[in-house]
Amino acid sequence: MGKRKQNKQIINSLTKKQKKHLKDFGEQHPFYDKDSGKEERTQVVEVPSTSDESSDQDSDVESEPEQVSVYHKLLSTLKTVSKEDEEEDEEEDEEDALKEGDSEESIISNEDVQRDGDTGSEGNSEEDGEMMTDVHDEACTSSGLATAKEDFTDVKHESQFSLETNFLEAESRDHGTNEKGSGFSLHDMKDPFNQRVNRELKEEEIKMITANPKSTVQWLALGNVVHSSTLEKAKAFKPEKEVDLKMLHLRKPLESTWPKVNEHFTSLPKTKLNFTPLQKELFSIMNSYKDLFYPEWTALEQGEEVRHTYCLHALNHVLKANAQVLSNNSSKREQKLGVDDDHLRDQGLTRPKILIVVPFRESALRIVQIFINLLELEGKKMDVSNKKRFKEEFGSDPDDKPPNLKRPEDYEAVFAGNIDDHFRIGLAVLQKSMRLYSPFYSSDIIIASPLGLRTIIGGEGEKKRDFDFLSSIEILIIDQADIYLMQNWEHVLHLMCHLNLQPLDSHGVDFSRVRMWNLSNWSKYYRQTLLFSALQDPQINSIFNKHCFNYKGQVAVRNLPITGSICHVLVQLPHVFQRIEMESLSSVVDARFQFFIDKVLPQYRDAVMSHTLVYIPSYFDYVRLRNYFKKEELNFTHICEYTDKGGISRARQFFLKGEKHFLLFTERFHFYKRYTLKGIRNVIFYELPTYPHFYSEVCNMMKATGRGEEATWTCTVLYCKYDAQRLAAVVGTDRAAQMLQSKKNVHLFVTGENE
Repeated sequence: MGKRKQNKQIINSLTKKQKKHLKDFGEQHPFYDKDSGKEERTQVVEVPSTSDESSDQDSDVESEPEQVSVYHKLLSTLKTVSKEDEEEDEEEDEEDALKEGDSEESIISNEDVQRDGDTGSEGNSEEDGEMMTDVHDEACTSSGLATAKEDFTDVKHESQFSLETNFLEAESRDHGTNEKGSGFSLHDMKDPFNQRVNRELKEEEIKMITANPKSTVQWLALGNVVHSSTLEKAKAFKPEKEVDLKMLHLRKPLESTWPKVNEHFTSLPKTKLNFTPLQKELFSIMNSYKDLFYPEWTALEQGEEVRHTYCLHALNHVLKANAQVLSNNSSKREQKLGVDDDHLRDQGLTRPKILIVVPFRESALRIVQIFINLLELEGKKMDVSNKKRFKEEFGSDPDDKPPNLKRPEDYEAVFAGNIDDHFRIGLAVLQKSMRLYSPFYSSDIIIASPLGLRTIIGGEGEKKRDFDFLSSIEILIIDQADIYLMQNWEHVLHLMCHLNLQPLDSHGVDFSRVRMWNLSNWSKYYRQTLLFSALQDPQINSIFNKHCFNYKGQVAVRNLPITGSICHVLVQLPHVFQRIEMESLSSVVDARFQFFIDKVLPQYRDAVMSHTLVYIPSYFDYVRLRNYFKKEELNFTHICEYTDKGGISRARQFFLKGEKHFLLFTERFHFYKRYTLKGIRNVIFYELPTYPHFYSEVCNMMKATGRGEEATWTCTVLYCKYDAQRLAAVVGTDRAAQMLQSKKNVHLFVTGENE
């Protein structure tokens, strides 16, 4: 009894935020609840009897009928406290926060974490990385333990960037007329932003969203554009021929800063062009709040051009949303106390509105710099909190780059700057200032990598996990999606399953200001998704088709490859494409393996066929083949993304000298290293490459082999009917169609010229 009484006294002595942490995680905060000093409501929530509620509601996007809404749960557990007690708690919390500078909402950072996508880490045994999931679990676990430290919370700027306590400046307030010289109005119903947030969907319309009729239109810059929409009338969706910035409903100061920021991409600076042809068409789609899939993003060509465009759209959305909240704050202040105005519903259940997913810190650095340039008026320096720290953590030292490394141009472009892939950062934007490293629940924009999000979202059964900040995301931007295939695609799928769910806690929200469609758990039908990739892949397509429910419709760019990467093979080489017959998609893996060991491998076991490279895109297939080769005691060596430098050097040397007959080689290793392998005489593509240009790169490695042996070189490619997209990218659309429909299972191509 004494121990129970003592525990009860401890609970009673906790502050409100300490009780909240105890309810969420089942234990006291390790830093005694150092918070940001943010104002709290005169409400306290009782600690429930169980802490397992958060782990039971994370997986399914569909609403559960038996689950009580947050609003009703909050009403049933509220207790009023005296004003003196509340003020005492707030003063205590503020003192603690100033001492430690930490917060339970702060972003966990671990610079020493083993990155899931890092393929160059030394000392990692390939055998220890037997399965990809084990490696992923180890990476995620290490990120939350041991050396993990919490970033400080910017306490002194909390009130400055709070939406609840700020008001729209007098010169910026708009009561229905456009600001002088501006095309933006808070109440302009022609503005796509106002049309989107003010529309209330009906249940009948929600049921119709999943079946979208499609229509294909030819655009000048984008090419073949597939538009699908259910709730809007079927009509030709085309961009405007001429773009006037005043007609785009841009919020100040974007209308004046955009031409200067974007002048690098407008080839004719003396003209009045504010957008390139590509940017004009992309922004017309973004500004209509339709979902967009653009699979032709390349770091070498239009990558930055596209990035500037979506940054303009994202920042324009945030400025409009915040201006609406601040304007309503001013209107509410002028009203009599106790007046409940339903027209003041202008917020989501949590503050974060934009989520930008990028693969590396360098990408986040460039995005933040674009935001700053767009907000900074000429001759006026904008106030950016924690900018120095941000540049130190997200910037790169030019001396860190190894000298004299010869790599392809696309490799240099993708891996430029800081390529750490474990990070997340919150940004708060309010009027003329920006705050970096803001807590997620005080942020407007979150920029993060898939791994950085996975370590905070957590998995089922984990005590410390949080995904409420994803509940009211209005624009999701997934940039360079193809790179996530080389990191860990499971992180992306995990993120998509936790978007726009009902939050498990109220997080101090004023329910009288929350939009009805947020309270109805319909946020996913209002979310716009912008998906950018360098290629079309079934896994990327599935994200766009199965996880995007935007009622405004979808626009996907679908340009078919004409020639294919096989045209870039320079060596004289016969390419034998062998089709594998299979009954269903679930049997692909086993059918491919059986076909390889029964039909292909026996042809290459002869000593004449030495120096054979086996290119394997999937790590799972690599492990399976490696184990089979060991079991059969074949003369082989192997290189994968988890092989240390010593193992790589030995394998390359053995293969070059012919001491090893086979070399098993993973695609992820080639993606991260791009070594030129010498001694290749025969190539087997166990599966078509994810990146089509990898096909020509691997074949052209044969040029490094000595002259006079071209007549004996061979190339064998395995494919099936489910590889249609990859096959078209290698041989061209027309040839791929013929190969898939032909009665013959073997097709021969010959590249190179006879000397």
